[in-house]
Amino acid sequence: MIDGGEDTTRGGGSPTLVRPERLRGPVEFVGRAAELAQLRRLVAAPPCLILLEGEPGIGKSRLVAELLADLPGRHLVGECDDVPEPFPLGVLLDAIRGSADRLGPLSPVAGALAPLLPELADALPDAPPPLTDPAAERHRLLRAVTAVLAALSPATLLLEDLHWADPATCELLGYLSTHPVKGLAVVLTARTPTPGGSTPIHDALARTPPWSVTRVPLGPLDADDVRRLAARTLRLDDPPQQLTDTLLDRTAGIPFVVEEVLRTLAERGGDPMADDSVPFILRDVLLWRLRPLDEATREVLGAAAVLGMAPDQRILASVLSLDRITIGAALTAAHRAGLLHDAGDGLRFRHDLARQVVYDLVPRESREWLHLRVARVLEQELPKPVAQLAHHYRRAGSGADFVRNAEAAADLATERGDDATAASFLLQTMDVAELPRPVRVRLAAKLGRSAIDGLSQAEAIPVLERLLADRRLPPGARGELGLVLGRMLRQQGEALRGYAEIERAVPYLRAPRRKAPALAVLAAPDTVVGRHVDDHLARCAEAEAAAAASGDPAAHLAVRIARASLLLELGDPAAWAIIRELRASAELADRPREHARACLNWAQGALHAGHPEQAEALLAAGRALVEETGYERLTALVEVTELSLDRAAGRLDGLAERLSRLVANAERMPVILQDARAELATVLARTAVRAGGGNTEGRADTAPGGSTEESAGSDEGCDEVKVAERALREVVADARRVGAIWPLVQALSALARLTLPRRPDEAAGHAADALSLVRGKGILAWAAEAVLVLAEAAAAAGDPAGAAEAVAELEAGIAGRDAPLALAALRRCREIVPA
Repeated sequence: MIDGGEDTTRGGGSPTLVRPERLRGPVEFVGRAAELAQLRRLVAAPPCLILLEGEPGIGKSRLVAELLADLPGRHLVGECDDVPEPFPLGVLLDAIRGSADRLGPLSPVAGALAPLLPELADALPDAPPPLTDPAAERHRLLRAVTAVLAALSPATLLLEDLHWADPATCELLGYLSTHPVKGLAVVLTARTPTPGGSTPIHDALARTPPWSVTRVPLGPLDADDVRRLAARTLRLDDPPQQLTDTLLDRTAGIPFVVEEVLRTLAERGGDPMADDSVPFILRDVLLWRLRPLDEATREVLGAAAVLGMAPDQRILASVLSLDRITIGAALTAAHRAGLLHDAGDGLRFRHDLARQVVYDLVPRESREWLHLRVARVLEQELPKPVAQLAHHYRRAGSGADFVRNAEAAADLATERGDDATAASFLLQTMDVAELPRPVRVRLAAKLGRSAIDGLSQAEAIPVLERLLADRRLPPGARGELGLVLGRMLRQQGEALRGYAEIERAVPYLRAPRRKAPALAVLAAPDTVVGRHVDDHLARCAEAEAAAAASGDPAAHLAVRIARASLLLELGDPAAWAIIRELRASAELADRPREHARACLNWAQGALHAGHPEQAEALLAAGRALVEETGYERLTALVEVTELSLDRAAGRLDGLAERLSRLVANAERMPVILQDARAELATVLARTAVRAGGGNTEGRADTAPGGSTEESAGSDEGCDEVKVAERALREVVADARRVGAIWPLVQALSALARLTLPRRPDEAAGHAADALSLVRGKGILAWAAEAVLVLAEAAAAAGDPAGAAEAVAELEAGIAGRDAPLALAALRRCREIVPA
């Protein structure tokens, strides 16, 4: 079964090294003294969260084994599988399973784990009733795990191979990084992502403050470490320098590979520098160890590599139609040959690198047959391991069976509130070329719904675009797919493309309960250029009619939230009555995630109009709801709203640094990144205005409760001015590209203010550009700052009447509107340009 290849080694050479008894356990630990000391210091002072990362074989597991070997106290250990079933928090539940005798008094919320941990049923509170909101249900699970971890602390929680972790586990670990459990030291191991790539755990921790996670990277062993390892393993007092150099060259200093090569040299005996004595790569090592095994044992070992890291003897026996005794004897022989090791709970491959080498030695046709046999055996299991079935059928080349099980795995993940895992399975199905169009459309619709709140949008968008380009796509599918594509594009920061996609989808949405929320999205005025407020009002009216026709409370709620947001931007006082009514309603209270999102959007609208007190109250409510629900994707929105409020109130000290950190952590959330970059550029501009020390009479206070803004100084070479101007121009260019109106108007107005003292004609051009955009939107209050710059520029040129038309337009546009910010700017305009 395994292709042994040619024997490229030669024995012989002078007997210069002692051949010890077969090595047991790992080769002596060397080369990680600094990292081990750092880990010991950290875990000795919990709480802490440590991410130990490096490439495969670099020694992560070995290092934490050394850490735990002499670490006192309780250890909770879990290991992620490379093909896990859709079971949120699985690795964490494994880590705490079997700890019933250690549990003290628990919070009632811990009862949410009772159905998942029957082993702890007697120690856990009764399970609470289910929640209707999947996100709230998942957050309750997170709180339950946190409560159990608190009851088990002080302790060290070690979770290995987090690059394979499910999104719920990553979400909890992100939460623990900023809400640490007293007495709990969390140690994680994960592979370093490939260049340009990422993993759910790295994404989750990237959204946390830098101080909340200690990252410990592991690199290859250096020459001294390899030399010491060779001396101890081969029992040489002074290994030849050539041996060290050759080992480094042929193993890249990867500890696992170095150890395996040295093991092989020690077992062979002879001269370690004889021709071809040092294996070239790990494959050569394993080929040498495979040589004494008979064909039957090789066949079993190949099937074991297909099955996974820890092969199940029962399944192997069924796959190969052999008895358990034969299977056990073959695995024992592989153990004696150093290809497997005893992990305490059975024989397993020493490392995934070793398993992969053995797997690759199995001929392709044999591998496909083995995967198919494994899948047929697993089909008899109850419950069916659908993720493993999908994996094996895919490797077997059985597309239809793969799609069937991948869809089942995605449905199971969705049922358990794990949208990101569902999206991952569904994305894989899109690669199956022979997928019938109706099946592809059905799966794509599921993909769209699961990827909306997952991390798979960038991968899902081109899939949906290709499907929508097919003219034979049924109308209903075109509407559903277009809607989810539009929502994804908007979340990816593509404001105009996303808006236009939803516009195209709406006519194909036949169900009013689907059409109403889509139209509600189109009612939002502050997202897109090229649509007048009258269009948004018309869309809102259509949305209300669709919601009424649907009889769906969720659709009605989405439309009411959108109506309040639209009226806020219009400066219509009726908005506040709707907001008060909705916040007091059971419909919104029962949907905490939507409640949080609404409060944060309303807070932004209140800031746009100039109501900092109301914005503060709404922000506080939204922040509390996000903390309560644990909906991590809203955390960045909370932060950017907080920073916007500080900017509006003139609290600029340290604000640029805080915004810079948010920008750095928001790379994978483009729509938040746009807002954060616009805020940062505006703050840099205002800070530059302060630093310029220019004419303090150039501008009156236009922010209720805020600070006086000064005109920029005339120092053309001022570093702060240059940095701010560059940042604003970048925001303007990006916002123009994607058609995002609010950051575009904000940046143009700030750029006009910044350049006014030095280049007034250019400043007037930026201000006129902003006014033109706002005129196209029809919400003149947004142009207040731009009109004020036009008035000041005209006055500086000795022709204040030159801005009279713009000031009159602003005055007419905000007449009767609840827009304190714009009214304050208008008063200053009228001081410069009398009516």
